[in-house]
Amino acid sequence: MINLAYSTLLFDIDDTILDFQASEKQALKKLFNHLHQPLTATMANYYQQLNVTLWQRYERGEIARADLLNQRFTLFFHHFGEDVDGIATERIYRQYLAEGHQPMPGAPSLLADLSRDYELYIITNGIAQTQIRRIREAGFAPYFRQLFISEQIGAQKPSQAFFKSVAHQIDHFKKADTLVIGDSLTSDILGAANYGLDSVWFNPHHLVNQTPTTPTYEIDRLNQLKIICS
Repeated sequence: MINLAYSTLLFDIDDTILDFQASEKQALKKLFNHLHQPLTATMANYYQQLNVTLWQRYERGEIARADLLNQRFTLFFHHFGEDVDGIATERIYRQYLAEGHQPMPGAPSLLADLSRDYELYIITNGIAQTQIRRIREAGFAPYFRQLFISEQIGAQKPSQAFFKSVAHQIDHFKKADTLVIGDSLTSDILGAANYGLDSVWFNPHHLVNQTPTTPTYEIDRLNQLKIICS
């Protein structure tokens, strides 16, 4: 019997095991091609900033998920002096986004190795239909025992309600045996801290932590997780 420091690993998806930045760029490019409009670097950067801001507001409970999705392209195009059907544009964009499932470096081999000795689960605030498809098409679905998605739970990271729901659905769940792995300090790491769980901040770009939340561990390569877990 292997003596493991942790037995239950809760993984975020975007920019943790799947390259969301690449998927977002690809989806935006396809959307603008569909709309027969040029996509400039300025526009792409503004969309990314707007989207991050909206998702952070969602994490804080300031806006509903439906409002985020239905309004983000209305707000985006309004900034550039155009009026669009935000709901219809969102629907098209989400179809393209679901096609993006590029793994983060080292993710396929890491998940294959860890799944032999650990219980792996997904925790995500993303859109259920989109995330399920991306995990499946990336070939990652067999590694995870269950996907916990905020849309289905009715609460989002970093709320304690989200993590409490996750804990109640995992047999023999123990906080001391559980580790949260994610790239977001305001979602994954704060959520883990709020619920009394250890966490790993995946920080490949060596960002400075400007939040009051301190992760238990910090890594810049996914394979470093093996050392923490063993």
